[in-house]
Amino acid sequence: MTPVYELRDVRVRLGEAEVLHGLSVEIGESGLTAIVGPNGAGKSTLMSVLAGIRESYEGSILFRGREVSQWVKRELARQTAFIPQTIRLEFPFTAEQVVFMGRTPYCHGLFESPDDEGAVRRAMSLTDSLPFARREYRALSGGEKQRVVLASALAQNPSVLLLDEPTTFLDLKHQVATYALLQSLAREQMTVIAVTHDLNLAASYADRMIVLSHGRIAADGKPPDVMQAKLLREVFEVDLEIREGPSGKPWVFYERAGTLRHASGTEGHQTPPC
Repeated sequence: MTPVYELRDVRVRLGEAEVLHGLSVEIGESGLTAIVGPNGAGKSTLMSVLAGIRESYEGSILFRGREVSQWVKRELARQTAFIPQTIRLEFPFTAEQVVFMGRTPYCHGLFESPDDEGAVRRAMSLTDSLPFARREYRALSGGEKQRVVLASALAQNPSVLLLDEPTTFLDLKHQVATYALLQSLAREQMTVIAVTHDLNLAASYADRMIVLSHGRIAADGKPPDVMQAKLLREVFEVDLEIREGPSGKPWVFYERAGTLRHASGTEGHQTPPC
């Protein structure tokens, strides 16, 4: 079976700096892939080329067997949905109107179809954003905006979902709910690729982890294989330990001021969630 993405010796330069250095990797038809790494590792740049919005790259990036840059944008948008780190909307759209924007690749007129309305309703229900559907998007909290933007992406009915830090502004409840949703979508044959700084969320929910360091792949595999203390110490330049959580999955703790702490900042004696 042809992979969804095939990257061969991909290089990206921003000015004089080479941000990605000869990346070669394949990503299959389904599953949740988490891309992790420190700031400046090239994670967001990689996502932008996968989404087809950065066309200046060297090497080859095939999406379903065809070079990403050769896809018609409307056709690509019907198959892939991309959520960048930040989205700014200057006009007074309601949350529901923003989600309807996700149906743009299917629009053939000025009015929404029943299919559009059904897709929007389902997407907002999945992301717990229906309660503020009529509120102005600009007046929402950061977490509420993030859930609306995710709903807009899901309303596209994509086969591939690309997310750059999808839980940055979310509270703990919605962080867990978002990754549980992404895991569920991936199990339903959707290809989900998410950039995250949260190693524990990645280890808990992802099927595969790719670690980027200085524009190169430092590790690639199942979470238990990637979550190795020596590797993560070198990549993230922080003293840490890997312990087994109650579900048997690896969990990161790091050393600070003589006290071992959970990677999100809580004391080490607390039990990590599954």
